[in-house]
Amino acid sequence: MDRLGRLMAELEKRGLDAALLHRSENMRYLTGGYTGEGCVFVCRDETVIVTDFRYVEQAGRQAGSCRVLSTDSGHRELKRIQELTDAHGIKTMGVETDFLSHDSFEELRKGLPFVQLESLSGTPEELRLIKDAGEIESIRASAAIACRAFENILEKIHPGMTEKQVQILLDFEMLSLGSEGNAFDTIAATGINGSLCHAIPSDTAIQSGDLLTLDFGAKVNGYCSDMTRTVGFGKVRPELREMYNLVYDAQMAALAAVKPGAVCGDLDKIARDILEPRYPGAFGHSLGHGVGLFIHEQPRVATGSTTVLQPGHVITIEPGVYIPGLGGCRIEDMAILTSDGCIDPITSPKQLIEL
Repeated sequence: MDRLGRLMAELEKRGLDAALLHRSENMRYLTGGYTGEGCVFVCRDETVIVTDFRYVEQAGRQAGSCRVLSTDSGHRELKRIQELTDAHGIKTMGVETDFLSHDSFEELRKGLPFVQLESLSGTPEELRLIKDAGEIESIRASAAIACRAFENILEKIHPGMTEKQVQILLDFEMLSLGSEGNAFDTIAATGINGSLCHAIPSDTAIQSGDLLTLDFGAKVNGYCSDMTRTVGFGKVRPELREMYNLVYDAQMAALAAVKPGAVCGDLDKIARDILEPRYPGAFGHSLGHGVGLFIHEQPRVATGSTTVLQPGHVITIEPGVYIPGLGGCRIEDMAILTSDGCIDPITSPKQLIEL
């Protein structure tokens, strides 16, 4: 069954006649490629992209199987949605209440008085959980670009460079190698900034003896990769080397346990049990997350998560330790679940590199 057919089957189970999608990743997934603005109306009879003049031609090129309905000064988006619900006799419609603002939802509710609006409750995201062969191919291509970019900059980065300079260099390499753009804002954190999990690259310069954590990803056909490598400069201080080695052990142990049937919460516990005795409270985020058209998707690989991994799931495994005043370390790979195990598309070396 195709993606739209699967969505309609889920809607019908819930007694919904139609769905209205505004989240860009869901619009792209369900139309087969549309990346513009607007919304997508889905019912049993047709799928319609509602957008303005700027994206009409683009929608026709990217999603040829969908009807495109243009808005204008006399036919704003809400007016077009009213026309569609009336034409198809829609009585109940699912909307993305986890994405729409309160004001946008209220505008819809007031403008569609004869349509009962219900939350889609993450239904499109559930459909995106299991990746097909084409999606996995794009993710692997994205990961290959990120890995090569990282390896290319190793001979160019050195003490004295700032975090911003490293970020720009890495981003340029990924673009030069064919990435459509960053999967997310690249993180480059050195010295004491390493204790900031999502540090914003600054003018802080790399010093000999310090670690530099790089968290980054490329995009191919809209699909993201996500990897983290922490490298050292000069002779890395013993306390930082010890931290790195234990994070490495935790990452390798958790990654080795990834297979169909594994429970996400159990994977998190494997890494946490290694790090917590030596660094209590210093691994404060979850072990990982799903990756696809959006950088943070389901499933969550976190404490208490009961999700059972299946073939087609794509997740990250990224333990870290963060100590204010000292620094931090994170190592991250991806795992693509197969019928009997997993494939790790992140091929860059993980043993501590000292430049």
